[in-house]
Amino acid sequence: MNTRLITRITASNDGYSALALRAPLGLIFAAHGAQKLFGWFGGYGLAGTGAWMDSIGLHPGPLMALLAGSTEFFGGLALLIGLLVRPAAAVLAFAMLVAILSVHIGNGLFMSNNGYEFGLALLAASVSLTIGGAGRLSLDRAIAAGAVPDGAHPD
Repeated sequence: MNTRLITRITASNDGYSALALRAPLGLIFAAHGAQKLFGWFGGYGLAGTGAWMDSIGLHPGPLMALLAGSTEFFGGLALLIGLLVRPAAAVLAFAMLVAILSVHIGNGLFMSNNGYEFGLALLAASVSLTIGGAGRLSLDRAIAAGAVPDGAHPD
């Protein structure tokens, strides 16, 4: 594979601050995905989530539940381990945009009314990771360092 492409995808800022976003964000997304996919943590699993998605106009519901659940679960795991953080965060940001616009926007800002404040916070953190990358403590950083010719670092 093209080492320049790998370097661009896995390059990130040098600091540790991305870890402060990646860890809780990854945990939240993975848990929400597990609710949708497996019915864990009080979730409804694929069948229940798919039926709900059909009921709000996201058709076909079972496929949308599979896509949303997989995005959240596997994207969350990717954030937790720091692997392919930029693409994972970009897809998670898109998922949050869909959730905000299709479910929460009509309820106003606040969570107490099923509003979009939580989705907006997740969207903002995902966009931040898309822009900044995985940070110093990540598999992306190790991959990027190994993909650069002559041992030069991409940063």
